[in-house]
Amino acid sequence: MRIWDINPGYLNRQSLLGEHRELHGIVSIITNNKKGYSAHPETLRWTGYVWALKKRHDLLASEMSLRGYKDKSPVNIISKKKLWPDIYIDKPFQQFKILESKYKNREQGRIPLPLNVEQLWNQHKYSALARGVNLCNKLDKYDFSGLSDLLIKCLRIPPAHEELTIVIQQMWRHVSPFPCPLKKGKISWSLSRIFKEIQKKALENKDSFLVSSTVLSDLDIFI
Repeated sequence: MRIWDINPGYLNRQSLLGEHRELHGIVSIITNNKKGYSAHPETLRWTGYVWALKKRHDLLASEMSLRGYKDKSPVNIISKKKLWPDIYIDKPFQQFKILESKYKNREQGRIPLPLNVEQLWNQHKYSALARGVNLCNKLDKYDFSGLSDLLIKCLRIPPAHEELTIVIQQMWRHVSPFPCPLKKGKISWSLSRIFKEIQKKALENKDSFLVSSTVLSDLDIFI
């Protein structure tokens, strides 16, 4: 039983669908006070964080949609405690190592497993910029472990509207030669509609940067 902390874009089909199934199991254990697996480390670390479990589920559902799957089992949990667990079963950089070993000579995820700090940053760049975090000229201050941890925490923060809008406009330039239809002139699209169009066009056009980016599923749960 495992709930990953890294973006689900790194998971292959089997791992993605497996986590979705196991997350529902943990939700059921916690909300229905079931004894089975109640003492499992993964269950224990998510107990008291059902809001975060719902967010993780929504992120999985977004990634599943990008892969052509439709989530038919939403997690309907209401919680005022909008917090994430502050412990890991395996630290983020270790999770990448686990997948590297697990996926050797096997199907990979949508996003290639990062080989270095620069690739890790590029894959998270737009997600981080949407939170006002720009490390483009500061990567020499981080090793792979430190940057992995920082990015996990960063992506759990809801993006501010201004930064989110800027990133959406930057993403639009990857998929269309026309101006972004953001409430200008006679055309007025919501951020959600624009983002859905970006997702669609990025996959259709096989835009290498966006398709290999966490942002393609990450922002979906906050818009």
